[in-house]
Amino acid sequence: MPGSVDELGLGRMEYGTHSIRRTKATLIYRRTKNLRAVQLLLGHSKLQSTVRYLGIEVDDALEISEQTEI
Repeated sequence: MPGSVDELGLGRMEYGTHSIRRTKATLIYRRTKNLRAVQLLLGHSKLQSTVRYLGIEVDDALEISEQTEI
């Protein structure tokens, strides 16, 4: 698998596919502030699940969500 933990030289005990998935989602959110896009990328059916997953404040997430047109 390209970009695997082993290929990146990271220890399997410290980094797994889930932590890398969460990190990528967090980086996308921080760069774009597009919560809906992150929700779609993660496959979450509820925006609240994405908010919880990213560990962001609900009020901030709702404000960003309201500003994001779909």
